[in-house]
Amino acid sequence: MSAAFAPFAALAETLLPHAVEGDDGAHDIAHLLRVFHNAQKIASEEGGDAEVLAAAVLLHDCVSLPKNHPDRAHSSRLAADKAAGLLTTLGWDAAKVEAVAHAILTHSFSANLQPQTLEAKILQDADRLDSLGAIGIARTFYTAARMGSKLYHLGDPQGHARDLDDRAYAIDHFALKLLKLADGFQTASGRRLAADRHQRLSDFRDLFFDEL
Repeated sequence: MSAAFAPFAALAETLLPHAVEGDDGAHDIAHLLRVFHNAQKIASEEGGDAEVLAAAVLLHDCVSLPKNHPDRAHSSRLAADKAAGLLTTLGWDAAKVEAVAHAILTHSFSANLQPQTLEAKILQDADRLDSLGAIGIARTFYTAARMGSKLYHLGDPQGHARDLDDRAYAIDHFALKLLKLADGFQTASGRRLAADRHQRLSDFRDLFFDEL
């Protein structure tokens, strides 16, 4: 599998054993590979330190608490700390360790932190792309099933007269998070890639309610 992360196959071979926790299919090695490809596309236009970005992608979910965990918002900080310790043990330069840790710390939507470096901005965009489009739809309903959520509120599916709750109803996640993501992309390349995927989300939500 590490070969799929070329030209950083050797780095991937070292870091992948530490890269994911548990059995969450929305945050597995396949997710890391999709984010890596997204990051490569963005970086090909935006630039940045390729090695820092690759390490940040590989380790950005090395601690990933479930969506319904009370400490979910702290996942990225815990992952950043774990990544920094690992890279320091591997002999990485302190400045590069800090760059990787910052990118991981700020990538998360729930952490609500602003990325300050180009690599951090690219990681955030690359990760959020995987929450949009057809993959984003699949991940949403997969995660909802793991949490025991219903598809939608029977009496008020669109939330006209109730508070939206994406822990209880999968479709609520579209309005609460997914359809907001495209407005927060950090790079021009990321925004362009997000536009089509955002439209796919919007179209799916409209079709969903139309069928109801």
